[in-house]
This record gives sequence, structure tokens and C-alpha cells, in this order.
Amino acid sequence: MTHTARRMHELLEPICLVTYLADEVGEEYAALGHRNYWGGYFASRAAPLGRVPAEVVHAAFYNFAPGEAARHIPSAWEKIPPEESLAARERGSVTALRRLLGDLADSEGVPRAADLTTKAATSAPTEGRVMYAGLRTLPIPADPLTRLWHSATVLREHRGDGHVAALVTNGIGGTEAHVISAIAMGIHPPESFGRIHHLPGERLAAVMAGLRERGLVDADGRFTDLGRETQHRVEALTDDLAAPPYDALSEEELAELVALLEPIFAKLTAQ
Repeated sequence: MTHTARRMHELLEPICLVTYLADEVGEEYAALGHRNYWGGYFASRAAPLGRVPAEVVHAAFYNFAPGEAARHIPSAWEKIPPEESLAARERGSVTALRRLLGDLADSEGVPRAADLTTKAATSAPTEGRVMYAGLRTLPIPADPLTRLWHSATVLREHRGDGHVAALVTNGIGGTEAHVISAIAMGIHPPESFGRIHHLPGERLAAVMAGLRERGLVDADGRFTDLGRETQHRVEALTDDLAAPPYDALSEEELAELVALLEPIFAKLTAQ
């Protein structure tokens, strides 16, 4: 099932990414009164956890630098109820999907793809999966495209919880994880990666120094053999831990779901 988990992640990820890349989502956040995109991001993504302190959000999200969650939580919830931010996230994401998919958004395969994705998304154990468990408490949307987006997002958070476990197991911190991802993607220097380039230079220097001391990164900011092995080990464990939802689908259902998602994937990635 490891191969299945990787393939499903590849196919579903573009559906989820509209939430973080599409203008419609930021516009929905702004319409609610959030001062910027990140206020809406933290308020909506953390909403299923309840009104928890910033420390809990920081722990669950894992890969943000210290203090980043606290800049938005709980202030992002003080005037805008969490459920309103969550609804705005859904509206913006589905509006963007409809724009990007065009006629494909209402094709006859979407309801079946949504049903199969939802079957997988609602079938895995929640123990040890904080973000996944939070999303599992939300109602499943009736609209097929919304249901597909919702269930893809639930599966993404399930995988994310497992990825955090894999990182912790291998002693990789949140900012270190971004550096390792950047190197794996061929970004050089890795400190220029968009998710971390805004951090103070001294913090990034300390992170790089720590990775060098552990023998994961060389003097030029590229993987050593140990670093590459560690990155591969983390990804392999992440795939292993992401497999349980797909145990609920038969081989025939998995093949059907792949076939239904492939044209959606192609359309979204061609934008």
C-alpha cells in the first residue's frame, strides 16, 4: 500500500493546493476581515482543533518557526469566529477549483471520485493524528466537488500527521524539514526557499549549522550521503504511515479512483 499512498498523494495534492495558492481563498479571508492571508490561514486550518492556545497550534502544525502561530492565534479568532474562517476557506477553495477545472468540475465522474475519496478519508484510525482527528469531526459536504476537496484535505492532514511523526522519529525539526525539502527539490541555497526565506538570518544560519554538525548537509548546503538517506527514510516512512485510509478501498475501487482523478490532476497541473 506504500506505492498506493504515494500515488494518491500525487493525484490529490493539486486539489488541496488551491487552498494555499488561489486568489479566491485570500479574497474570502479578506472579506471576513482578516488582516492578511496568514491570519485566515491559521484561523481556518486550526479551527477544527477548537479554541486552543498558540502553543497547541504550533505543535500540531510543526513546521512553523517559533512565534509564527502566536502572531495569529488566538487574535485571528477574537473578532471572527473560527467556523466562519473555516467556511471561508472552503468557499474560496471550491470557487477556485470550479474556475480551474471548468466543465470538468461538473462532470459525471466527480461524484464517484468524491464518494471513493470520502470512503478512504473516513476509514483510518484517528489515534495519534491530531489534525486528521479534528477534520474528521466536521460534516461531510453534500456538493460533490466540495466533498472531493474536503476529503482530499482530510487525507492531506492524515498524511501530514504521519509526516510529523516521521520527522520526529528521525530527529528533524520543523525548520530543518523545510531546508531538507528545499534541498530535495533542488533549491539552492536552501535558505532561499519561500517557506523560510523570511526568517532571521541568524536563525537560518543556526539551522544550517546544526544540519552540518549532524552530517546531513555539506559546507555548500547540499545533501551528504547521510542527509540523502535520511530524507529518503523520512519520505518512505511517511508513505507507510499514509497507507491506512486506502485499506478501505478494494483494488477495483482504487483503480477506479485513480482513473477518475487523473483528468482532474492533468487539468489542475496544466494551469
